[in-house]
Amino acid sequence: MEKSEKNNKSFLNKQTLLLSLGAMGVVYGDLGTSPIYTLKECFHQGSILPATPENVMGVLSLIFWSLTMVVTFKYVTFIMKADNDGEGGIFALLALITKHQASKKILITLTALFGASLLYGDGIITPVISVLSALEGLEIATSSAKPFVIPLTCIILIGLFTAQRYGTSKIGKIFGPIMLVWFLSIGLLGLNYIIKYPLVLSAINPYYAFHFMLQNQLKGFIMLGAVVLCITGAEALYADMGHFGRKPIQLAWYYLILPCLLLNYFGQGAVLLEQPNLITNPFYAIIPNFLMYPMIALSTVSTTIASQSLISGIFSLTRQAVQLGFFPRLQILHTSSKTEGQIYIPMINNVMMVACIIITLAFKESTNLAAAFGMAVTANMVLTSFVYFAILRHIWKWSLWKSVSLVSVFLIFDFTYFISNLFKFFEGAWLPLTIALGIFTIMTTWKKGRDYLKSIIDSKKMGFDTFFEDINLSKYQSVPGTAIFMSMSSDAVPPALLNNLKHNHIIHEEIIFLSIHNLNIPFVEKEEQIKIEPLENGFYRIIAEYGFMQTPDVSDIIEKLEQSNLNSYPESTSYYLGRETLLVTGNSGMMKWRKSLFSFMSKNAQSPTLYFNIPPERVIELGIQVKI
Repeated sequence: MEKSEKNNKSFLNKQTLLLSLGAMGVVYGDLGTSPIYTLKECFHQGSILPATPENVMGVLSLIFWSLTMVVTFKYVTFIMKADNDGEGGIFALLALITKHQASKKILITLTALFGASLLYGDGIITPVISVLSALEGLEIATSSAKPFVIPLTCIILIGLFTAQRYGTSKIGKIFGPIMLVWFLSIGLLGLNYIIKYPLVLSAINPYYAFHFMLQNQLKGFIMLGAVVLCITGAEALYADMGHFGRKPIQLAWYYLILPCLLLNYFGQGAVLLEQPNLITNPFYAIIPNFLMYPMIALSTVSTTIASQSLISGIFSLTRQAVQLGFFPRLQILHTSSKTEGQIYIPMINNVMMVACIIITLAFKESTNLAAAFGMAVTANMVLTSFVYFAILRHIWKWSLWKSVSLVSVFLIFDFTYFISNLFKFFEGAWLPLTIALGIFTIMTTWKKGRDYLKSIIDSKKMGFDTFFEDINLSKYQSVPGTAIFMSMSSDAVPPALLNNLKHNHIIHEEIIFLSIHNLNIPFVEKEEQIKIEPLENGFYRIIAEYGFMQTPDVSDIIEKLEQSNLNSYPESTSYYLGRETLLVTGNSGMMKWRKSLFSFMSKNAQSPTLYFNIPPERVIELGIQVKI
């Protein structure tokens, strides 16, 4: 028995280590590549403060305490404890809150939606600033490389987005080892200069941070807009928790990633204390000449991996939004038969690729994008803190003073960084806010429009008792085969069936009412997804339930029905779908432009046939006109 427990414990440790290695390649890509540009942006040419020893020590102290308080204390220690059946991210939190506190969900929902919208801005900006900053190292190696930086960036970005259709299952296996090499490399490079100038480690003392802020006042406050770049990617720790689990992510951070990041930052600080003229790019300044090109190559690969994690995160975020009813149906392709989370959304991928290329050509340098990047990160940090407060109060039932005490510590840092970025609004910080506002408008318009549409359909619905009384009194011609009528409501007769009876006066010998429900949990076990309820006269009600991390599949549902007593053979089954034609002349209360936007999205949403994987040759659509 003791031997068995020992072997099991050893297996768990090995499994945890492997998951930690995987987390390095997915979760920590963004945070891990931030040393390339953070210190550079603090003291870049034209910076409001020079790279004096006092200022360098102050900024290093701010970086140390930002990583400690925001990433370690806030996200790794506390935020990651809030999960929805193991899944993290702002939509997972929203689903958890609305499941328990429906009466308080409006403000929380809007907060979470805008936070999610900001992640789209982050996901578009991250690939550009990451790849640009890595390739700008070529300018350090040779000035003749400068004209090639932007074209190479565009080529890498196009290649990155083009490769998304093939999935990351194979490439993902090497992401972790590559990032392990990356973290060890930047840590050793930084350590080399710390040994030469150990005095730099005294910046751990918070005195230097406070002295820097008191000495420089407004200029120091504005400088925080660049310091915040060291914590970009903190939200990914939380959003990707479901892929690896809390413990592996924490293990990787505490024992490898945080020490390596700090060693590199302090190494860059040491070289600036010794040679302030190297401020053009301190990350590459600590790299020996013979390692310059290998490190540029490793930086490019690492930043591409960091971009990949954000792109995959946007795909996942979009599917959650679709499943939770905040986004129109989109084509979602599964790139792995084994892993549910590996998906590809062509439309989102193409829009992001075009946006990244436009941003690259418009901003040209990573320095010009720093303000935009910081705004996306800090605004999201603030909103996550508010949503977390709702979790503390309404889910975990913490007392008010206890909840306020903890979240106030978060918000001191969050608001400070957010306000500092507002000073750079016209320098690029407007970009993520503009993107977020556009996505937020789309999501709220779609949600409101669908809710109103459902209320109209529900107002005209017929209950089962009334329907069966009518069926027994009327003489409809019976035809062989099975008819499946899909319906949003599981407690009423689908409008498509009523229209079919009204116009065709026929009824199939076997009729199935199929309702697909999206639950506020990430996953529903396959054996629990399908519920079959016999009604009367050959009628059946089927309720299929899916989590917000799953994509419904009618073909799978039919396979399960075939294993029961239902005669749902594909060759004799017809699917009846309702299709609404929207007219913007109704009294929904929506502004006319929002009605037009909702109507446009409805027309261009992926058809239920493709989205639910229904055999297209067996589908019959019955249309109705609805005024909104």
